[in-house]
Amino acid sequence: MKLGIMQPYFFPYIGYWQLMNAVDKYVIYDDVNFIKGGWINRNRVLMSGETKMINLQMNGASPNKLINEVEASENVICKKKLLKTIEACYKKAPYYANVFPVIENIINQDEKSLSRYLEYSIRRICKYLNIDTKIILSSSINKNNNLKGKDKVIEICSILGADEYYNAVGGQELYSYEDFAAKDIKLRFLKTGTVKYKQFNNEFVSNLSIIDVMMFNSIEDIKKMLNQYELL
Repeated sequence: MKLGIMQPYFFPYIGYWQLMNAVDKYVIYDDVNFIKGGWINRNRVLMSGETKMINLQMNGASPNKLINEVEASENVICKKKLLKTIEACYKKAPYYANVFPVIENIINQDEKSLSRYLEYSIRRICKYLNIDTKIILSSSINKNNNLKGKDKVIEICSILGADEYYNAVGGQELYSYEDFAAKDIKLRFLKTGTVKYKQFNNEFVSNLSIIDVMMFNSIEDIKKMLNQYELL
């Protein structure tokens, strides 16, 4: 069984979905510390040919709290502003009519828990893209929460019965093949290939939010993109 584990991100880039699509089970790592300035509550979209940051407003965010201890803001004005920004960026995109209702549904949800809010967004986009990987919140797994780093990841792999663990290529600095092999787990790193598509008539900007990918591409074309990677 192939397993992936990643923190929940806000409309993450295509590589996140490639990893999720490549495995049998995917753990949303929501009981680790919130990372300030990371991708948990923000991402980049395209506005007039330039990148623009979008943010999910939160309450009580702190690096001293776990992700599932942080709340998503219920501020209606902030949600409307966020949706207006996305509308302004993509209202002329070819798949806007299909995609915007999905984004609107995600942003307007009433969920207070940040991890549950992001879990819903991930599941909703998976449904749109026909990704059927089983999704599990790490906080729902009965495990030793005193473990850290690779030891905690390896325990999750063991509990869920994984014999292969897939990680984003950035994890090469954190994990070694030998540590996982010692527990009879094959470690693989997923490296996203060159994913390129037309963004109006602008020069291509890579690694934007999945929102950008969805606005400019059919589901069939995105499914092809999900396989544009190599395993190391």
